[in-house]
Amino acid sequence: GPWRNAEHLEFETLAYIEWFNHRRLHGELGHVPPAEHEANYYNRHHQQATAQTPTLT
Repeated sequence: GPWRNAEHLEFETLAYIEWFNHRRLHGELGHVPPAEHEANYYNRHHQQATAQTPTLT
């Protein structure tokens, strides 16, 4: 096979997962990587939740 041993296969699997989540441009997400889209989503919702929370004085 193309892999020399189990360690090499594990490394290649991790490299693929890193590419799939952090560098692949996803058309349904506005051509941004899934990890970037997820970070933007949580940042946007965290800012909205913080802005809606009344402050006590």
